[in-house]
Amino acid sequence: MPDAVVPFPTVPVVEVQGTLALDLTPRREPPTVTPSAAPGADVVPIDLRRRRQMEAWTARFAQAAVEIVGGDRPVSQLLRWTSEPVYDELRRRATVVGAAGGYVPGQGRVQPVRPRVAGVRTSFVATWTVEAAVRVRYGERSRAVAARFERLSDRRGERWVCTALEWA
Repeated sequence: MPDAVVPFPTVPVVEVQGTLALDLTPRREPPTVTPSAAPGADVVPIDLRRRRQMEAWTARFAQAAVEIVGGDRPVSQLLRWTSEPVYDELRRRATVVGAAGGYVPGQGRVQPVRPRVAGVRTSFVATWTVEAAVRVRYGERSRAVAARFERLSDRRGERWVCTALEWA
């Protein structure tokens, strides 16, 4: 003979059940984040003008990278601004996406939905090292791209180089 079914015990309903327990009392103290720290989570202090320049540069770089992966640009356009591992990964991604779509990457194909950089956040972890989070829109969908840039010097001068690039 099967065991008798035991009903679940009755649980009292609590005011915050199924919701976040928020403290709705008015705050009387100023916020703990200072206005100078609000634009980014920097390890080193950076002026706002330099941050805006880096964010604009990062947006242009990210726009080119998503167009390379989508097949609209040749990967060689970012050769000067990428480390060898990042360049190889961009080339590999463009080749894989091109093979799946039946086209040769970088031959002027136009993606059905054009990617567009929607936002950039930067964090200066050192004077010449920046980590960035980029949001890219593909129509109604979004993707995240994380990048690390380092300022390098060579015989042609100083330039920002992408040393890490992650897609989510």
